[in-house]
Amino acid sequence: MDLISLGLENKIKEEGPLARRMRPETLDQFAGQRKILEKGKPLHTIITADKLVSLIFYGPPGTGKTSLARIIAARSKADFTQLNAVASGVKDVREVIEQARESWSLYNRRTILFIDEIHRFNKAQQDALLAAIEQGTIIFIGATTENPFFYLTGPLLSRTRLFVFEPLHREDIAGLLRQALEDKDKGLGKYTINIDSEALEYLADKANGDGRVALNALEMAVISSEEKEGFSKVTLEAVSEAMQKRLLSYDRQGDNHYDMASALIKSIRGSDPDAALYWMARMIKGGEDPLFIARRLIISASEDIGNADPYALTMAVSAAQAVQMIGLPEGKIPLAQAAAYLAGAPKSNASYLAINEAMQLVEEEESQPVPHHLKDSSYRGAERLGHGQNYRYPHHYPNHYVEQDYLPPGLSGRQFYRPTEQGREKRIKEHLDHLKTARKETGNKKQSTKNKHKN
Repeated sequence: MDLISLGLENKIKEEGPLARRMRPETLDQFAGQRKILEKGKPLHTIITADKLVSLIFYGPPGTGKTSLARIIAARSKADFTQLNAVASGVKDVREVIEQARESWSLYNRRTILFIDEIHRFNKAQQDALLAAIEQGTIIFIGATTENPFFYLTGPLLSRTRLFVFEPLHREDIAGLLRQALEDKDKGLGKYTINIDSEALEYLADKANGDGRVALNALEMAVISSEEKEGFSKVTLEAVSEAMQKRLLSYDRQGDNHYDMASALIKSIRGSDPDAALYWMARMIKGGEDPLFIARRLIISASEDIGNADPYALTMAVSAAQAVQMIGLPEGKIPLAQAAAYLAGAPKSNASYLAINEAMQLVEEEESQPVPHHLKDSSYRGAERLGHGQNYRYPHHYPNHYVEQDYLPPGLSGRQFYRPTEQGREKRIKEHLDHLKTARKETGNKKQSTKNKHKN
């Protein structure tokens, strides 16, 4: 690190944002991530033994990915270089790799290359790292808030160990806040602060597992609170104001986009309208495209409800049309109406299973010709070809039903759609069962007539 960078780093430690000043410097100070950092866990072992391999840290913002990379750098005997994928390119990566090669060959010193927001590197930029990681020229550590299986290439993932960071627990964030209030060197301990206990709990609760958000909101609340009689009184109202402008934990282009959509659909499938409305509110508040939500509802109406309540599909399509006509914010009302209806409706995935089974059969088996009696007989010459011959028109028969085969001969009797006992589908099942019974009775009568003629 050059003198200018070192001076800036010291300046940040002294005067930068509270979250930056309070970064942990040792594993003992590190908050959260016990699943991957407890003693005896692989990551803890390779850090303490300084036997590093290339790593990917994946998790939400403010969960300690960069802080842990810096702790690793402080403990390791290797040189440490940090790049940000937003501002760096292939040229910067190659320069670091060349310096690492010289340091390793001339001075037997390894180099840790830490790249923050690695998901922003395109394929060519990621490929520039592969040979150096493979050869051991660099120990690579990448941090990402996006699902690495969506954004990182297979070759890069195969050369690294992936560790998943979870949102910090409420207790972990509360601990960080108390530590910041007490620390006189890096935190707010040099100030005389009186903070309401409910204000501290509010910060820990509303930070969405993001330690950085909680610490910076605390600092804002302290700075904006009026000083009286030698101390700053930090109230619930003050921290609420400081938290108002925080962004919801949601990214329309990222992993959260799919996770919350999944949570919405699973809540509908699980018949929990309250959960469905909660996740929908999170999506709308986070800036999600309302038509994306509407499309999810339409799919769920057919996949998870189907003929148990055929009106569910009408409701979902109507909500989508309403959103197109009126937009947001009013569009949230028909979306909510549809989501609540779908969640409360009886459930059946019989249609979903039926089409999947039929599609699989079509893919696996040889194509079957359309039987002659089912072929189109309306065009000139079709009759001479035998198309439509012996077809029986159901409306000409009692109950608008007549027994005949509609599947190819090799698939006669094959069943794909198996109606459930749920909602309106129960009536469909009863009707089809009645037709099956009538078909068997007709078949028995025909067989009995044949036997009589034989005798």
